[in-house]
Amino acid sequence: MFGKNSHVNPLQSRKKLLLAESELNRAQLVQEFQTLADGVRSLARQARTVSSFVSATASLVAGVVSFRRKKTAPVARKPSWLQTVLKGAGLISSFWQAFRSQGCDQDGI
Repeated sequence: MFGKNSHVNPLQSRKKLLLAESELNRAQLVQEFQTLADGVRSLARQARTVSSFVSATASLVAGVVSFRRKKTAPVARKPSWLQTVLKGAGLISSFWQAFRSQGCDQDGI
């Protein structure tokens, strides 16, 4: 057997080469997908952090505005646009905190 030359069909060797290359590409794709998924998780974590800061800031500003508001405001006077925006931010903050706490309960976090 050692003296005989093994004749491998060029098509068979090409097929084996293509299969090996395909496996390498598949492994590389899985690795790239995992890297992408890690990046998305990191971005989501940062977004949650930023949203909590925004929510806390909106609550603080709404609290300050409501504290500084006069107890007896004239009925005919129209509220300023800034007060309206801050009141809306406080309302959105309240809703955001309520929905966020429900989402955390459902996710088991």
